[in-house]
Amino acid sequence: MKLLDLIQPKWIIPELRAVDRNGAIRELVQLLADTGALEQRVVDSLVKSIVTRERTRGTTGFGKGVAVPHAKLEGLLRVVAAVGRSSRGIDFASLDGEPVFAVFLIISPAERPEEHLRAMDLVFRHLQQEKFRKFLRQSDGVDKIYDLLREADEKMLVA
Repeated sequence: MKLLDLIQPKWIIPELRAVDRNGAIRELVQLLADTGALEQRVVDSLVKSIVTRERTRGTTGFGKGVAVPHAKLEGLLRVVAAVGRSSRGIDFASLDGEPVFAVFLIISPAERPEEHLRAMDLVFRHLQQEKFRKFLRQSDGVDKIYDLLREADEKMLVA
């Protein structure tokens, strides 16, 4: 599994309009629905589920300016992910108390939990690299973010 298996250019927002956690989650879920990755009818319930998880089971803002909200969805055919970047930062109630500048939203088929774990592991491995986070924060366009993801995939294959 590679990042580009999860993310298409149309699922990247180079500058989130949202100014808070819930808004960022909604914006990314809505993007996936608007581009056909999810059905429109699941948007509200999916957003509610993710936000509830953030409040009750702990933040997915794990620090260092990144967050990885995620959910499993019945009937989804494959793992999909959207990426949003915020140059001003979003309060995600992160573990380190710092704002989030990059959000990776992962939605996985509920029936295949092993794929969910593989996708989460893949994204976390990249986000733990300071250089990746730095370049992601500086990438201000869809093409730049997508190129960064492609380069990260290529380096993982070599490593």
